[in-house]
Amino acid sequence: MVEECTSTMEINSDKIPTSNIINEGSTIIIYLGYNNLHVLKVKQNETFQMKFGALKHNDIIGKRYGSKIMCSKGYIHVLAPEPELWTLALPHRTQILYMPDISLVILELDIKPGSIVIEAGTGSGSLSHSIIRSIKPNGHLHTFEFHELRSNIAKTEFEEHGLADFVTAYHRDVLRDGFLHENIADAVFLDLPAPWDAIEHVIKVMKKTGGRLCTFSPCIEQVQRTCQRLRACGFEEISTIECLRRTHEFKYQHMPKIRFTSEQEQKEENEEEETKSPSKRHCNEANNEEKNGMKVDLDGSQKPKDIVQMITAVGPPSMAGHTGFLTFSYIQQLS
Repeated sequence: MVEECTSTMEINSDKIPTSNIINEGSTIIIYLGYNNLHVLKVKQNETFQMKFGALKHNDIIGKRYGSKIMCSKGYIHVLAPEPELWTLALPHRTQILYMPDISLVILELDIKPGSIVIEAGTGSGSLSHSIIRSIKPNGHLHTFEFHELRSNIAKTEFEEHGLADFVTAYHRDVLRDGFLHENIADAVFLDLPAPWDAIEHVIKVMKKTGGRLCTFSPCIEQVQRTCQRLRACGFEEISTIECLRRTHEFKYQHMPKIRFTSEQEQKEENEEEETKSPSKRHCNEANNEEKNGMKVDLDGSQKPKDIVQMITAVGPPSMAGHTGFLTFSYIQQLS
């Protein structure tokens, strides 16, 4: 299984990183189990301690991404920082978008190879990695972050992951100063506290042929103000979507078989019951009393009725809160 994954990664030029061999300085993701991932930068002669024992960096250097590494108490897999894995394992510097939201953003903004995309703000770089993979090999991402430290860290990560040719990271407050460019963007994504204040800047940076915009806001009040400004500025096809995840369990349920009778059959049964003598009818009722889907005999013992087994989907008793609202809009050719 590991060898099959490795060969697939070798022939796909869009995978991250471009080299399939782990070298000193490479960033890897250590897979210890579901929801147990660790980001590690490989350094010669160093050791990483974990629940499966000590992992020596020297044992990783020269191996292929996807390799299975044996340790003293088990084994792990060393994986490449592809967007899906990076989103799950990255160090959180801000609230991030996860793949359900990210996939919807990529689809609705029509991001594809060759697209020029503007992003504000960069945050932890979760969305940035997926955008870069979608615009390769001849597109470009311009990502803006008002917090200087976060911007510098993201820029370093892009370089370490071999993505520097496809992204430019800026330290800039776009709400106050706007974007550095004009008429270059096919799509714009805004994750800002007041996205309505950036709409005029978005119009300036869009291509003359128009483009698509997405804003991400955690509060519905922010969405309302943004939609009002979008309509005032000539944006069309405005829609807001909230992605919620529900996990269903599939279980077998057992219940008494339901017997359906027509009115005529029911009438005949009632007439037959009425013709019986009172003592016999009382004896039959005692011998065949039904309680909670069980037949109760005269001695009190219970026997099951005809039982039907079916598989059902059981939803969660409660749902986790949402991450935010995605508002999409489109502006036509600009004058």
